[in-house]
Amino acid sequence: MRDFRELDFWKRSHELTLEIYAVTRQFPKEEKFGLTSQLRRSMMSIPSNIAEGCGRNSIPDLGRFLDIAMGSASEAEYQLLLAKDLNYLPTNCFEELSIELIAIRKMLNEYIQKLRANN
Repeated sequence: MRDFRELDFWKRSHELTLEIYAVTRQFPKEEKFGLTSQLRRSMMSIPSNIAEGCGRNSIPDLGRFLDIAMGSASEAEYQLLLAKDLNYLPTNCFEELSIELIAIRKMLNEYIQKLRANN
């Protein structure tokens, strides 16, 4: 079992999730059960799956949950793009959030590759 709170990519994904919650408060009310909810859930899924994987007792289980986190990151990346294209996010905000999300995805991928190489 690993302590997820010690992983930089978990810390950063948690912070980004908090930012997403703040940003989506400005989305139109009609998106409350649409894009707002979807973006929050996909973003929250990243640190949640990292935490769940770290709570498992095997490397393959950890890898599986990290793969799920990667999928959620891809989903969130698209939803940010959609929010920008719908003019819910200013371009500069979209770019900042996307850059951080891509950095998290890279960190996650590197960790996954190290797990697979050592297993």
